[in-house]
Amino acid sequence: MDAGMVVGNELLGLRRRRPEVAGAVLAGTDGLLISSDLPSTDATHLAALAAASYGLGHRVADTVRRGEFRESVVCISDGCVVTYPAGRSALLTLVTGSAANDLDGLHEEARAVAHRAGRVLDTRGGGIGATAVPDAHAPLAVRTPMATLPAQLRRSARPTWRRPPI
Repeated sequence: MDAGMVVGNELLGLRRRRPEVAGAVLAGTDGLLISSDLPSTDATHLAALAAASYGLGHRVADTVRRGEFRESVVCISDGCVVTYPAGRSALLTLVTGSAANDLDGLHEEARAVAHRAGRVLDTRGGGIGATAVPDAHAPLAVRTPMATLPAQLRRSARPTWRRPPI
């Protein structure tokens, strides 16, 4: 059985057991869509937003040093959007309806599905459409101020845009 079928079966099983789940998106930590049962535009946008949410949550968890990131939960007036890490380079995002009364039960089942799906993607799928999670302890990118560059480089770094003729 290929990785896509295994992951699809996991998501289908979760949807059957948890009817409050209105949609699911599996995406890379880079925001690229891997699989979804939402309309494609929504899925593409949600994949990107999930990656941003994960990046922020991962950084917050690292900053407060209280353990590893487990999930990101956004509660809205008619349900929740929850993102879980799935292996080294994927995320599982669930959209729930207002009937999601048992978030603890959903978290337990969804974490297990995310773990199994992530393991399959990591071993058989090779991180389909995704890049590895960056090291949380790596320094953030630093910009070099133009004033500290040698004069030669400052001139060559200037934009070469010219006003078009009228």
